[in-house]
Amino acid sequence: MSPAGALDRLADAVTRAARETPLVAEGGVVSAVAPGHYRVGGLSPFLKLGERVLIPGRAEPQIGEVVRIDAQGATVKPFEGAIDARLGDRAWRLEPVSLQPDPSWRGRVVDALARPIDGRGALRLGADVVHPFREPPPAMRRARVGRHFRTGVRAIDLFTPLCAGQRIGVFAGSGVGKSTLISMLAAAQSVDTVVIALVGERGREVREFLEETLGANRDKAVMVVSTGDESPMMRRLAPNTAMAIAEYFRDRGEHVLLICDSVTRYAHAARDVALAAGEPAVSRGYPPSVFSDLPRLLERAGPGVEGSGLITGVFSVLVDGDDHNDPVADNIRGTLDGHIVLERWIADRGRYPAMNPLSSISRLARQVWRADEQTLVRKFCALIARFEETRDLRLMGGYQAGADPDLDQAVALVPKLYDALRQDPNSPKSEDPFRELAALLKG
Repeated sequence: MSPAGALDRLADAVTRAARETPLVAEGGVVSAVAPGHYRVGGLSPFLKLGERVLIPGRAEPQIGEVVRIDAQGATVKPFEGAIDARLGDRAWRLEPVSLQPDPSWRGRVVDALARPIDGRGALRLGADVVHPFREPPPAMRRARVGRHFRTGVRAIDLFTPLCAGQRIGVFAGSGVGKSTLISMLAAAQSVDTVVIALVGERGREVREFLEETLGANRDKAVMVVSTGDESPMMRRLAPNTAMAIAEYFRDRGEHVLLICDSVTRYAHAARDVALAAGEPAVSRGYPPSVFSDLPRLLERAGPGVEGSGLITGVFSVLVDGDDHNDPVADNIRGTLDGHIVLERWIADRGRYPAMNPLSSISRLARQVWRADEQTLVRKFCALIARFEETRDLRLMGGYQAGADPDLDQAVALVPKLYDALRQDPNSPKSEDPFRELAALLKG
């Protein structure tokens, strides 16, 4: 390492220590320990919600976040999975979690606390301090969405085309191809920076996503990882950390692609934290604050203020029990600018991506489609609806060619359309979906 690089790293370490080690510390005592949280007495007058508490510990220091404050003490949820606290241990107040992103973070993998986990050394700290839990830009100062954003996935570019700065959700049950479709979207070329939040995912998928899915795009991607075995605090923090990093690059004037997989597991983690704080469950076990936290997170994506960049957000939603009217899915669907619905019955027939064009919507599609393209898409949707609603009739032999011209056209064209929409991560990216579709149908 060059002397200049060593000095930079030393300066970053001193800055980090100065921020996390105040000259005057307020302390308290652990008064109760439960499986998921502990209570600290004597600190209530000095604490605010969201601040951190440090217990020196016997092996390593343990840090938690304050989730409830009352006159008797404060409830603290640890970021670590296991609680290493005992009655009478000293606990010290710390400032809330903060980040100092830097352009050199591209190509790195960090945890929810922005600590590097890729074995490539410490991160360089930027000049600006940002906080994971920020407010979205003011509504009247936000720019409008940008140009057409091509994903390279033919089904999406045809039926639910996106604009730069749009927020779209991918709704699917488990094992329907949600993560595979997300990985195809992550390879988009027309963005400056990709920020990926893997929330509650399997640990084995992290390296697969980094090395296989991103591939050549790895150098322009920042990954924030919180696997399913980590604590609810880490899973709740990870999407907000990724959003704060995306906002940093957006404020530099860049087009950022933010991918969060999955928002449902973020909602599960937020539920665990809220229940530990004493909130009542009001809707299928979810406390009220969960339905406030979701729009607050999702609204931060999109265009920044006039003159800055924008964040195109892709959020996967794991639909519990294939119930698309689940309270979390319904809340997210009402907040986003569109939704892509993956159906299990389509996946069972071997068609991937298992997207249902009839249930999928892009609220900005009219800004992308030409008049003739919009007419063509509506015609295809009508043919698909006619084809599917008569499936049982045709299987029973009740269909006779020539009796219904619309059904004849559907029977002739829809199977070819289904074949044309098949695509996997190894398939060539779509460049002009309408032209390609016309060629495939003609052939």
